Amino acid sequence: MSRVLGIDTSNYTTSICIVEDNEVVYDRRKILYVEKGKRGLRQSEALFQHIKNIPDLLDENEVSNIDAICVSTRPRPYKNSYMPVFKAGESTAKSIASVLKIPYYETTHQEGHIESAKFSVGFTEQEFIAIHISGGTSEVLLCKDNTNPSIELIGGTMDISIGQFIDRVGVALGFDFPAGKYIDDLALNTSHTDLVIPSKVDGVYFNLSGQETKATGFIEKGYPRDEIALATMKCVVKTLEKLISNIVIKYNKKILLFGGVASSKYISNILNEKYKGTVYVAKPEYSLDNAVGVALIGFKRLNQNRRDKNEQ
Repeated sequence: MSRVLGIDTSNYTTSICIVEDNEVVYDRRKILYVEKGKRGLRQSEALFQHIKNIPDLLDENEVSNIDAICVSTRPRPYKNSYMPVFKAGESTAKSIASVLKIPYYETTHQEGHIESAKFSVGFTEQEFIAIHISGGTSEVLLCKDNTNPSIELIGGTMDISIGQFIDRVGVALGFDFPAGKYIDDLALNTSHTDLVIPSKVDGVYFNLSGQETKATGFIEKGYPRDEIALATMKCVVKTLEKLISNIVIKYNKKILLFGGVASSKYISNILNEKYKGTVYVAKPEYSLDNAVGVALIGFKRLNQNRRDKNEQ
């Protein structure tokens, strides 16, 4: 039996998870507070909140009998990828590993997202396309999960992320940040609008800054906010539909969709129905920021290291 603790301290959520024999047994998260009217947090503000949140989320009885710890130390698995917020989780993980004298592993926020998304839908493809859509990221990735794992950036946004587009429209409409859940609820409960925000997709790349300007114009003209929310989500879905069609034509691989935006019921309802068997949308609780994937990565590494030692 193996128990592994995972920690992820992203831009907007403090996450703690423990997996035992590849099953989640402890999952705690706390969304960082953003003052009303603001569209995000400074890194220093987020770091301070993580430092306050981690002790509240860690259960001493649960943590005392873990066999290893894994933590996300940067946003993506690229050389120059760095954000100060991940230092909160890293320093905590190193301290716990040192005190308990257990193995310490590092991964990235994006790799954790991929692992948790795969776990949530039982995704077993060895080579696939991942679409990571969140508040800070909108990327298309070619993933190889074999003897030589790799993640290659092959497409995505050319300006702002899908999450930024939705959040900025939502905040402009008067909702708290992050505004995705409010826009999603409005879109789900609005049957029709004549408002149109055209999508702009070129191959596996897309743009959204002009779409934000269009939505802002609707707000300034006083159109109903439920219709603006629906028009916004229709634009996002149309962008993703075009993107997915182009990916299928070019790469002919199954697609894993995850990230905070992918937790939208409006988006997932449409994509799950239209692309069944081709696009796998992570379950909402595993699309949002979490430490499940981080813990699962640690679990895999711990057991691989044990196998390697037994073979020596």
